[in-house]
Amino acid sequence: MLHRPLLALTMVSALCSFMPARAGQASEPSPMEPKEVRSWLMRIHEAASLRNFQGTFIVSAGGAVSSARIAHFCDGRNQFERIDSLDGQTRHVFRYNDLVHTLWPQARVALVEQRDLLQSFPALLKVGDDRIADFYDVRPQGIERVAGHEASVLLLRPRDGLRFGYRLWAEKLSGLLLRADVLGNQGEILETSAFSDVSIGVRSQPEAVLDPMRKLDGYRVVKATLKPTKLEAEGWTLRQSVPGFRQVSCVKRPLDGDPDSNGPAAEALQTIYSDGLTYVSVFIEPFSAERHTKAMLTSIGATQTLMRRQGDWWITVVGDVPAATLKAFASGLERKN
Repeated sequence: MLHRPLLALTMVSALCSFMPARAGQASEPSPMEPKEVRSWLMRIHEAASLRNFQGTFIVSAGGAVSSARIAHFCDGRNQFERIDSLDGQTRHVFRYNDLVHTLWPQARVALVEQRDLLQSFPALLKVGDDRIADFYDVRPQGIERVAGHEASVLLLRPRDGLRFGYRLWAEKLSGLLLRADVLGNQGEILETSAFSDVSIGVRSQPEAVLDPMRKLDGYRVVKATLKPTKLEAEGWTLRQSVPGFRQVSCVKRPLDGDPDSNGPAAEALQTIYSDGLTYVSVFIEPFSAERHTKAMLTSIGATQTLMRRQGDWWITVVGDVPAATLKAFASGLERKN
């Protein structure tokens, strides 16, 4: 992660550039119809899944920046993805459909897991329906250039205080998402994710993903097993739903613990909710006085994290949403007798 005073200034200038240009127009573009919104966003999602592309992707948040090289290939029904970190500790992520290998070469550790495609880049619209327009005012904002490509711009303003706004840039011909800004309630940029360079329609190279996944000699391989389950089956319920969000996944995952322990491995329950654009993850695990020292609410860019104790349990809620949304989820959780 790097400090980014120059990049921050550039982002502020980019945001301000929208204001006078739009103010001079006779009228603001009309809101899009629900089916048009759905079609627009599905095009972005499908481009990220079905197009071949590679480039440098940069995320700026909380006064720091991180970058990675991303390559994505689609070969028939199969998807291949490679992400190489360019900052900090060397890390490589290889994905073949839902099989994901994360490698740390310096530590010689490889994490192998089956991961729902909900988590894949850029995971904008795995779920959702025409109700997106019920919670966001969606308007086109014309054409601009990003990373050398012409892009259609879409502005999404939240209709309530439970979600952030977005400004999206989708490549005009393919629909590939080139940039996404997360906007606060005053229109300020909380986080920016963007390609600094990208080539679209490149030759498929599945071997660039599969070969490293096969060569794990010398690595300590850690396999994370996720067990599908239901919130209610684990003795929990969300007694009051958060408007616009619906459950899309619920699993039990192992907690980090003593690998030499002979006892049963501790597990955390993770359930994911989405409004079609963003996600909120709720983690529930047994309370430990050693690990869980105090309740807290933290913020890095657009990502908010809420942690607190509830009886014999420790609740962690994470998402790119306002703190009020996390509190609504945490307060709604109820342990059934």
